Amino acid sequence: MEWNKNGLLPLEWFRQMRTESPVAAIDGSGAWNVFKYEDVKAVFTNYEVFSSQGSPSTEDPIESSLLRQDPPKHRQLRKLVSHAFTPRMIESLAPKIEEITKSLLDEAEKKGKMDIVADLASPLPIVVIAEMLGVSLEYRERFKAWSDALVGDNYEAYIQCQREMSEYFSAIADDRRRHPQDDLITKLVEARIDNESLTELEIIGFCILLLVAGNETTTNLISSAVLAIDSLPEVRAELLADRSLIPGALEEVFRYFSPVQVMFRRVKQETELGGKTLRENEHVYIWMASANHDEAVFERPDVFNIHRNPNPHLGLGSGIHYCLGSQLARMESRIAIEALLERFPEYRRDRSAPLSRMDSTMMFALKELPIILK
Repeated sequence: MEWNKNGLLPLEWFRQMRTESPVAAIDGSGAWNVFKYEDVKAVFTNYEVFSSQGSPSTEDPIESSLLRQDPPKHRQLRKLVSHAFTPRMIESLAPKIEEITKSLLDEAEKKGKMDIVADLASPLPIVVIAEMLGVSLEYRERFKAWSDALVGDNYEAYIQCQREMSEYFSAIADDRRRHPQDDLITKLVEARIDNESLTELEIIGFCILLLVAGNETTTNLISSAVLAIDSLPEVRAELLADRSLIPGALEEVFRYFSPVQVMFRRVKQETELGGKTLRENEHVYIWMASANHDEAVFERPDVFNIHRNPNPHLGLGSGIHYCLGSQLARMESRIAIEALLERFPEYRRDRSAPLSRMDSTMMFALKELPIILK
């Protein structure tokens, strides 16, 4: 398959590491890479040994976010926003998501072509999460740039985007204290944990995490699904004949492409993993992208199979940090793929544009995916 041949996915490296060094020390860094499914899941689920908390920093709001907390603080923070992601609340968003998708495809139809990333996969989840947070859509392009910088490999851009996002969300939080609205930021400003308000850093960290998590995973899920359908005629034929297969196909996209490739943990106490001794305060990088291709769990893992059942992929994490917005990501992606296939069943990728990944170790994200609609 094309995405295997051009090096977009390092499947051969993952296979070699699972076989030869499933728990591998990173030279001289006091850090480890973990590649096998069993070990990755163990790190995910054992928060008493493998902490989500990195180095505390008063400058980095992400360190104060839900992503970087262990119980009991994690449980308290997650509860604050979980009401916005209940099945009923997510289902209530379906008409809005369908409306946004239709509008985006209407614009594309006028041109007869579109870049799936820029014209559908990116704006759709950004519009949805921006409305949930209660922030203006006039900054939509800036939101995407911030999100890309936050998950990218350019450290200076990472620091700069955090500074800009902190200023932006701090001003909005201050406004909500004076003028409450029916949105998530107001709820964060008004929230209490043990009778105390969230700190400014915690509010900003929450907003940044929700904005980024609310669009990056979904953007990459949609674009990877469009790529897979174009590359595999038999998959396109099956989905066109039976739309009920789309949810299963998206689960296979989660597994095969793994929108989030790797996550970080810190060792809280000396422990054994994969025959290696990991010491307190060492860092662990858990490669979900490798775990999702582990031959010990998935039959013929390098085959894209929309009928794979069961499909216990780790594309959305595992344990207490299982993706809060998983149902929203699935619904947005399902609606987008259904609409695309309904409107443009014979779309084809513009192969004059080479496939290339965004400069991000953490995410599998295509820079662009131009397609021809007619």
